[in-house]
Amino acid sequence: MRAFFRTFGLPVLVVVLDQLTKLWLVASLPYGSQKTVIPGFFDLVHTRNRGVAFGLFAQAGPFSQVVLLLLVVVLVVFVAWQLVHHRERLAPRVGLGLILGGALGNLLDRLVRGEVVDFLDFYLSWGGRSYHWPAFNVADASITLGALWLLAFELFFAKVADHASHPH
Repeated sequence: MRAFFRTFGLPVLVVVLDQLTKLWLVASLPYGSQKTVIPGFFDLVHTRNRGVAFGLFAQAGPFSQVVLLLLVVVLVVFVAWQLVHHRERLAPRVGLGLILGGALGNLLDRLVRGEVVDFLDFYLSWGGRSYHWPAFNVADASITLGALWLLAFELFFAKVADHASHPH
């Protein structure tokens, strides 16, 4: 049981946090609504996404949606396999755990709702221009942070860690 939680505790935590925040949002903010939290910077919005990141492929037909769902399942299985394979190394375990948890959170939305609930809306108005990031959710943030974590580890720390464990 301890080995399971060591390997899959973070993904489970991400899925729970993701689903709880989505349930709260759906119960408290009608679809299509928004609530300003920090004026000029952050709103809560209730939007849905049938596509992948940033709404890509949202207008795809039913066959494409099934293919997309199958692709996500294959990617989830691959990341889970990688997580098990790297379970003894903390850095990959954290990055892969964040990615797996986020992917499972959004996959659960697709299976239950047929679309993903997005609600975090960041933007910046500055110098007469407006900069807006597409709405996202906890699962999306987890996937992004996990990917950045793995990238940073590989770029900056993997050689140091490898050298420390295999000195010449």
